[in-house]
Amino acid sequence: MLIERAYVDVPEGEGTAEGGWPWTVPCVRQLAEEGLALRAPVTFLVGENGSGKSTLAEALAEGFGLDSYGGSAGYKYASSRESSLLGGLMRFDPTREGRRMVRGPRTRRKGFFLRAETALDALSGEHSSLRLSRHPDEMSHGEGFLLALRERFTQPGLYVMDEPEAALSFSSCLELVGLMSELGRGGAQIICATHSPLLTALPGAEIVEVGEHGMRSVQWAELGLVDHWRRYLNDPRAYLRHVLAPG
Repeated sequence: MLIERAYVDVPEGEGTAEGGWPWTVPCVRQLAEEGLALRAPVTFLVGENGSGKSTLAEALAEGFGLDSYGGSAGYKYASSRESSLLGGLMRFDPTREGRRMVRGPRTRRKGFFLRAETALDALSGEHSSLRLSRHPDEMSHGEGFLLALRERFTQPGLYVMDEPEAALSFSSCLELVGLMSELGRGGAQIICATHSPLLTALPGAEIVEVGEHGMRSVQWAELGLVDHWRRYLNDPRAYLRHVLAPG
């Protein structure tokens, strides 16, 4: 692991209680007040759309020096935008292994920010320097994701992912679980925002549920999304009768 805790360095006199966005998002407000402890090599951020999980993931990536639009530390392929307010204020308590990356120059930071909507563009932009075995244009979206994981995510670093399951089949998600586990055992750290009950079942991973309550650590079986998927697969009609028009 590289990071034990993430927190926000709010400037003196700029409290979050009266502020606007992003401080109005419960999980962001809790991050500013308490910080976020990272206890495992793989941490999942789980919550409904609009809960703030992707906002957290992006800010954590920006704070580490990763391209907020998707990509590596120090690499800009599509956007010259400034860091978000939250990303610019993000700070970390590193582990002994992570101190050199976190406290050293940006060029020492290793990792990648993988977001579903820009992943293939990021990989295409970095293809020549990374010497990937295949160009992303030659593959499907899902194959491109797995290429990144097999050949780009190979060394200790911070790997932030925003809903990687969006491009993957069931079997590819299982492969992603195995690759996450392998990365974690090799000294890397992963933070993944997801809706997937399959990914979050990774043994030993920390699961942080975000929502109106803010943030809380939960077990896989306690996740609302796990309960909903179980009940839906057991009896789809019990759910669909509420969304399908009578015909």
